[in-house]
Amino acid sequence: MTVAKKATAPKKKAAAKADSTPRLRIRVRAYENKILDASVKQIIDTALRYDVEVLGPVPLPTEIKKYTVNRSSFVYKNAREQFEMRVHKRLIDILNPNQKIIEALTNMSLPSGVSIDVKMI
Repeated sequence: MTVAKKATAPKKKAAAKADSTPRLRIRVRAYENKILDASVKQIIDTALRYDVEVLGPVPLPTEIKKYTVNRSSFVYKNAREQFEMRVHKRLIDILNPNQKIIEALTNMSLPSGVSIDVKMI
């Protein structure tokens, strides 16, 4: 049993060491996956232009919202239509960001329908 304890200890140290570096976490959301992938590629190209290490894009689970609506207003309860909205998400981490990369990302123009959430971790 002591061998298993020794094997897990270095992994915890490595994870703590990786977490101590400053990083910029970018969550990108869109309704269409093609527009989302093009936007993510544009963000990664901008980051690589400034020689910054990029982790990702990591695809996050697609959020599906389903709606059921009556076709008729009163009598025909069994006649219903079902609609759904899919929100595709990606996660990008930029390690050791500098001021130039933050400025370049804020000045970037992305297509409509793409929302970005940027956090400094």
